[in-house]
Amino acid sequence: MQQSNSQFIRWLTYLMFMMFAMTSDSVGEIIKEVKVAFEVTNAQASLMHSLPMLGIALSGLLLGFLADRLGRKTTIVIGLSVFGLACYSFFMANNFVFIVSLMTLSGIAVGIFKTGALALIGDISGSTKQHTATMNGAEAFFGVGAIIGPLIVAYLIHKGVPWQYLYIIAGGICTLLIVVAVWVKYPTYQPSAHNNGEKVTVRQSLALVKNPYALGFSVGAFLYVAAESAIYVWMPSYLVCDATSLKATYDCYSDGAARTLAIYSVTAFFILRAAGRFVGIWMMAHFNWALVLLLFSGAILVCFVGGLVGGKQVALYLFPLTGIFMSVIYPTFNSKGISCFPRHQHGSVAGVILFFTAAGAAAGPFIMGVVSDAMGGDAKYGFIVATGFASLLFAGLLFNYLRNPTQQRLQQIEASDYGTA
Repeated sequence: MQQSNSQFIRWLTYLMFMMFAMTSDSVGEIIKEVKVAFEVTNAQASLMHSLPMLGIALSGLLLGFLADRLGRKTTIVIGLSVFGLACYSFFMANNFVFIVSLMTLSGIAVGIFKTGALALIGDISGSTKQHTATMNGAEAFFGVGAIIGPLIVAYLIHKGVPWQYLYIIAGGICTLLIVVAVWVKYPTYQPSAHNNGEKVTVRQSLALVKNPYALGFSVGAFLYVAAESAIYVWMPSYLVCDATSLKATYDCYSDGAARTLAIYSVTAFFILRAAGRFVGIWMMAHFNWALVLLLFSGAILVCFVGGLVGGKQVALYLFPLTGIFMSVIYPTFNSKGISCFPRHQHGSVAGVILFFTAAGAAAGPFIMGVVSDAMGGDAKYGFIVATGFASLLFAGLLFNYLRNPTQQRLQQIEASDYGTA
């Protein structure tokens, strides 16, 4: 009989995060093509990002309990199957409504398999510190996917191939992951054994929203993702020289290196974010996580303000640079939030945090698009909104560092679930 292999499962989880990122973080590049092809406004185009994020949000909140009720493996296979079906259906996508509908369906699927994967990380971790390190590893591979996806889209467009083939490629990877997920033996998990024999329900999952630990980290995730999505969704529109032109131009940058950076600014951001997450695995094992998040959120705020005050010529460097400072914030929010609860609730609380995460990713870019349209279409005004989100994030992390409200709770979970306090 096969023995459960934590290291193998860890890599499988990493690859799931990478596949998801290939599609979700390519949306900024795809939006530029769709706006021209279907003659849609900024607000309409932002639905390509906002509706899938809404799908993830509702799926995480209403279906996150499946990982605790059905088990991690079954939940992951169901989510991957729906995601693969949505990806292959892009082969027939030839109008704006159909494209947005498929993206929304893929978001619902992500909410299912991602909550299963997040719960699984707790099953294969030996301590809350290892949990945080593994979460940073998963998000590091998410960062790798975020680099690969936009590059594939750029290459396809350059070769005259429809960008929809990105989803066909993702569907192929998804099929492989389903086969592996069915084959591998997962750690033993008995859903009812940890809940007095009662089945986990959506009502129990929704009740977690009132918990101060779940709510605190969820609000932090909302603010962070709302600020982060401004970079990969609207930075390409902000950095173009003529916002009213149907074709992106970069003639306002004086030298070739600057123009190249403007063209590949999203890729540069994702490279820095991915590199920072690999470093974050080490950082979170050696430094005070609350202090690291405080300093990094402050650096993000400085970059946003500097990019707005200095204009495109300064934003060209400061906006992609935020990738380094954004790298460890979300995976640490996710890990510490989940680690505040016993393992048999990890799927449900992961769904709650995922709901707020996706809500931030949906609401942030949409609000920025609406504000930009109201101010004549200039993406600069959307970034003013994003700077507001970054300011609130910094204020919250300052409070977290000064008051340290989770210290006692994490110590209790360390002793009860991991036996390492």
